[in-house]
Amino acid sequence: MIKKIQFELGKEYSCKELTKKYLDKKDNLNAFITRREDCLKQAEEIDKKIKKGEKLKGLMGIPIAIKDNILVKGTKCTAGSKILDNYIAPYNAHVIEKLKGAVIIGKTNMDEFAHGSSGEHSAYGNTKNPHNLEYVPGGSSSGSAASVAADLTVCALGSDTAGSVRQPSSFCGVVGLKPTYGAVSRYGLMSMVCSLDQIGPIAKNVEDVEIVFNTIKGKDERDSTSLDYKLEDNKKEFVIGIPEDLIKDIDKEIKNVFDYSIKKLEDKGIRFKNIKMDNLKYGIPCYYIITPAEISANLARYDGVRFGMSAKRDDILSNYFETRGQYLGQEAKRRIMIGTHVLSSGYYDAYYLRAQKVRAKIVQDFKNAFKEVDLIFTPTSPFLPFKIGEKIKDPVSMYLADLLTVPANLAGIPAISLPAGEHKGLPVGVQFMAPVMKEQRLFNIGKIFEQC
Repeated sequence: MIKKIQFELGKEYSCKELTKKYLDKKDNLNAFITRREDCLKQAEEIDKKIKKGEKLKGLMGIPIAIKDNILVKGTKCTAGSKILDNYIAPYNAHVIEKLKGAVIIGKTNMDEFAHGSSGEHSAYGNTKNPHNLEYVPGGSSSGSAASVAADLTVCALGSDTAGSVRQPSSFCGVVGLKPTYGAVSRYGLMSMVCSLDQIGPIAKNVEDVEIVFNTIKGKDERDSTSLDYKLEDNKKEFVIGIPEDLIKDIDKEIKNVFDYSIKKLEDKGIRFKNIKMDNLKYGIPCYYIITPAEISANLARYDGVRFGMSAKRDDILSNYFETRGQYLGQEAKRRIMIGTHVLSSGYYDAYYLRAQKVRAKIVQDFKNAFKEVDLIFTPTSPFLPFKIGEKIKDPVSMYLADLLTVPANLAGIPAISLPAGEHKGLPVGVQFMAPVMKEQRLFNIGKIFEQC
């Protein structure tokens, strides 16, 4: 059972009543693209099982929201793009199968095809930060993080390619986990970057995130990258590394919260150590070569022929160009063009191949660091949540939001964002990173941090 569901103290709810309370809450954040009213029938079925004395398993009966790039059979799945405005998912993603009766109350808003760090690139309007409606909630899992923070759902699933679970969790003041690459099957997740994408949970506390992760993790024969995963490392005493070069340019307000977080953990007996990781500073340029290259290939399937919206022109080429020109957003087009360029003849070796070599060096940096320390600690974002519209015309500035989160994706390691404080009412998050398949370390340190 999820740890905390707060409505009225001392009152018991049926599954249907609980679900209806969440559905009846007004979404003034534009956190959802689709609300699933038919989920009440699922809740009724679970209530019948309870009356029969059946024991609930996993997340059965718990309201959960799902990012709108994860397939839920029979439900519209847009990935935040108008090109999929008419697309109904024909099957369930593996994580939906694993949720074992969790009540899916809706599909959450997101940056189109997960291209963004603010929630402003959705074709269905930007999501707002529940702490201040004038500010962004982060992205690309904007609706998932905002819906949890605003009590529109108990927990949510997002996807994380460069920080898209952790960064909005930081901006919204909730807990978000990016698992080890392969720990959770990507079957039924609309691909952004196949070598980086990972589905992860968002909730209000570490224990809830741990419960959801343990429910959805594990091997899936339909995803060749998925792992036969077991949590075996229960380490509770830590030496934590701080990569000083990576965090030297963070905003003062973030640094203050980060330094205070270190002090609180030191008071709990946690030891810290400065470490050198020389290649992490190249994470953003490396990522923004590798990512558009894979995006240009993955988005080729949205051609107006096989599925989704179509311009309905007579000849195939005109239909292809006009469909993509009409229904794809500006950021998606930008990444397609960059990716096609870096993969083109004469540029592959100069850009893409070199970026892959840098990625290998980043992986080695983490391997070397984890010989000295048990975990690595940074802020989640280098700056505070920003106002809606403030960075939308400056893509490079927007991309820097992923500065501290993208290295974990490039290395395939797990990382968790935890709320650590606030500045003028806006949340500030901190991030722990662990070696591959060491999520339990993150849960253990996270619970210690929550008690500080």
